[in-house]
Amino acid sequence: MNNEFEKWQEKCKESGNKRNDYLTWDEYFMAIAKLSSKRSKDPNTQVGACIVSNDNRILSIGYNGAPNGFEDENFPWARDGEKIYTKYPYVCHAEMNAILNYRGTKKEFENAKIYVDLFPCNECAKLIIQSGIKEVIYLSDKYNGTDENIASKRLFDTCKVKYKQIECKEITI
Repeated sequence: MNNEFEKWQEKCKESGNKRNDYLTWDEYFMAIAKLSSKRSKDPNTQVGACIVSNDNRILSIGYNGAPNGFEDENFPWARDGEKIYTKYPYVCHAEMNAILNYRGTKKEFENAKIYVDLFPCNECAKLIIQSGIKEVIYLSDKYNGTDENIASKRLFDTCKVKYKQIECKEITI
């Protein structure tokens, strides 16, 4: 029996090596987050999120947009102006949507990771912590140093949620 296994291993080695240009897990899940961001109707900021279990299974995805039932055509997409006439009091962030879109048990969220284009705001940081997610992987930290960003990092540090910024190679689909 052992001899047959050794023959099989030799044949496998002779058949060539695996390809080396495949995506890492981080690149793969970030690409899924980026792809989901393409569903956002926001003309200025498109953000996607992908929540992954500790054994690399996709649990949920989301993107930033209007709440369910709020017609996109009637949504105030402006960034500037009187706050009530901008998108900010209304838009649901990608992290929120990914967490709320999840239909499994809370246990699966324990030690999960979330991949997101943009470092989470303080409100999303609270949702991430409360859901049981233990790691945040992000591409951009463009609001670094703002009060909300400092609060997010303070929340994550205090609650032992890891966060790391990654760079991904260009991915063409």
